[in-house]
Amino acid sequence: MKKRALWVAALTAAGLATAQDTVRIGHVAAVTGPVAHFGKDSENGARMAVDALNARGATIGGKQVEWVLVPEDDGGDPKAATVAAQKLADARVNAVIGHETSGTTIPAAKIYHDAGIPQISPSATNPKYTQLGYETAFRVVANDIQLGRALGRYAVGTMGARRIAVVDDRTAYGQGLVAEFTNSLRAQGVHPVAREFTNDKATDFAAILTRIRASHPDLVFFGGMNAVAGPMLRQMKQLGIDARMMGGDGICSDAMAPLSGNTMADGQVVCAEAGGVEAKGRARMDQFRADYKKRYGIDVQIIAPYSYDAVMALAQAMDKAGSSAPAVYLPALAKVRYPGVTGTIAFDAHGDIRDGVLTLYTFKNGHRTPIGVTK
Repeated sequence: MKKRALWVAALTAAGLATAQDTVRIGHVAAVTGPVAHFGKDSENGARMAVDALNARGATIGGKQVEWVLVPEDDGGDPKAATVAAQKLADARVNAVIGHETSGTTIPAAKIYHDAGIPQISPSATNPKYTQLGYETAFRVVANDIQLGRALGRYAVGTMGARRIAVVDDRTAYGQGLVAEFTNSLRAQGVHPVAREFTNDKATDFAAILTRIRASHPDLVFFGGMNAVAGPMLRQMKQLGIDARMMGGDGICSDAMAPLSGNTMADGQVVCAEAGGVEAKGRARMDQFRADYKKRYGIDVQIIAPYSYDAVMALAQAMDKAGSSAPAVYLPALAKVRYPGVTGTIAFDAHGDIRDGVLTLYTFKNGHRTPIGVTK
């Protein structure tokens, strides 16, 4: 405790001396590896925010500053994530946006906490992240408790699924999502007909899918990312498993179509993204998506607008506190209310987003199509 207090004091002094001229925002995600399309999406959103702040001459306490993004790649690996986190802590960045997955965000959180650096994840949904008790940990999306429950209600109540097989990829994200989805099923009197697991690097699912096929499912719920879900869907078709697939935000992008070998039928996959905008905020989100495509030449995957809002919420908190020193602006961040692209960014006592919403999607002609927004 004493060591941390001394470190925070040193960080505060350094921040007050230098960060009023330059604000360095760290960003960590997987920009290499199987989920790099999500990681780059997150980095792109953060970079758009930093550039927007510089373009408008954003100030802190009335003084104009230069905003700089400091990107790191964790490859989606927990060990690499702690290395990247320590690098940013040693560099004394003013804040961190990241990490991308729950499995990387959770171990990195202790490093940022010990260094006194606020961390906002734009995409990690495992409840454990904000249950660690770190006052430096925040997220701008709904967690897996909300996501799993909503998907469970939709699977049973709207899709009419009764014979449901569940599979997770053994990551913190996949296991957490499946646990909450299963809890939701049981609360409705439905029990999974099969329970299997794989890993986040797997490409061959013959053994688990053969066992699943024997249970005659009408729905396969997968907790994991689309780099695994896509090939799994293709192999389901090869094995004659005539079932729909459901999952969380990890499978909720247009990459599902090519990853499945374009075997995904219209309406076959249902997924949910932690976040989303209600009708009143749709125009602003549409404009963000248009600006993103104009700049990068590609569509938003999922995370970019949340990374953008996370940076902007940090900027508002720093300006209100009159300082970019972490120990000074952290109380303002905990109380921030920023009207973002994705909705109002405000945190509860644990650092979770207040009134988090979810968006349900399916796919038509290979493209993600919204079903509706729910809580």
